[in-house]
Amino acid sequence: MKRMCKFRKGAASFYIVAFSTLILVVLAASFAMTVIAEVAKTSNDELSQSAYDSAMAGIEDAKLAYSNYLRCINNGAVAAAPNGDGQVSCGEIVYWMRNPDCYMVGHILGRIRDNETGEVVIGDAVSTSASVTNQAYTCVKINTTLADYRSTLSSSSQIRVIRAHFEGGITADSIKSVRFSWYSIRPDVSLNYSNIANISGWRPVFRTAYDASVAVPPTVELRLVQTANSFSISDFSTTSGGNTDRATAFLVPAGNVDAATISGSDYGYGAWNGSANKISASELADTNTQSQPSNKPFVVYCPAAGTGEFACSVTMDLPNPVNGSRNNDTFMLVVALPYGQPDTDFAVEFLCADGATCSTMTVAGSEVNTNQANITDSQVSIDSTGRANDLYRRVETRFETMDTSFPFPYYAIQVLGSGSGSNAPLKKKITSLKEYNFYR
Repeated sequence: MKRMCKFRKGAASFYIVAFSTLILVVLAASFAMTVIAEVAKTSNDELSQSAYDSAMAGIEDAKLAYSNYLRCINNGAVAAAPNGDGQVSCGEIVYWMRNPDCYMVGHILGRIRDNETGEVVIGDAVSTSASVTNQAYTCVKINTTLADYRSTLSSSSQIRVIRAHFEGGITADSIKSVRFSWYSIRPDVSLNYSNIANISGWRPVFRTAYDASVAVPPTVELRLVQTANSFSISDFSTTSGGNTDRATAFLVPAGNVDAATISGSDYGYGAWNGSANKISASELADTNTQSQPSNKPFVVYCPAAGTGEFACSVTMDLPNPVNGSRNNDTFMLVVALPYGQPDTDFAVEFLCADGATCSTMTVAGSEVNTNQANITDSQVSIDSTGRANDLYRRVETRFETMDTSFPFPYYAIQVLGSGSGSNAPLKKKITSLKEYNFYR
């Protein structure tokens, strides 16, 4: 009996030691797996960042390549096939821009020989994990013909001037309407809002975002500037027979259908027609008259359960200029963020008449005719793929082009006055203001 008791006490101790050891082994193994996973995550993050840096290097090289292309075009260069002499001529630069492929940037900058293809190696960098990261950009394409114009408005950049040219022989006079969309939809943000309230009639209001998950798309100003081949400055302040050289639409988003269908209100005009937001050419032209001042907003219905890329979208038919057909060189749109916030992405599409064929697009692998006109040389799109070891990152960006032969200011000052000589009211006001500032 004594031996059996001793045996039982020893067995219990053995089980306790065994289970304790097992628990310690499991904890140690879990800790080791966590350390290994974190090391692998850190290594992947380093590779991902390095691949992103490689793609960004491709974008910077693409900007330099496009700058070289503009210099050659301004000097009258025409496309010439590569001759394999190892020198990069302006004719060859124009040729590669007109025949884009993955290696066009490397060819234009002389980093890939005429008769060769391949990636452009950036360099070898030793990372903190003591492994060598081989970086390169593998494919960079520059595209100057785009289906739309895209940009971002913010408090530091509140205005964009769009001077559009079109591809395939499409003239500015062929453009009959503009589709404007703004405020990108995010899956984690709700659009439960309204910028119009029924307070003794529908009125614009300024809502406060009490919850970070509630988004309020901003009010946007869209201004049309256009002329015929011949015009005078006074045409910009007149409207004749529904034709105008200038029009302004303040677009106020609303989540309420009733607010977006108001008509004849002192505080705005509803743009919602039951199926889409639409502003007619006559409504747009009337913003340049005394009967419908330009600062009266158009209320745009933006459904809270948006399914597209943008929260708000409106199509505006364009009136004709005062003195005839629309001139290609003086057709511009100005997009502005009058209150400076919140930041918003936007897209502008130029449309020909309904049923007309202005371009072809690839949809589900097949070519489809569309009345949406392609714009050219208004923006440049760069599609860059970078590599770090065997991990790839792809980045697409757009940047603005600059027309040095037709510079235009983003802001201007308007002065009003009448009379002549030393008694002109405007001159008297300016003189008194200068004296006041001088002696103050």
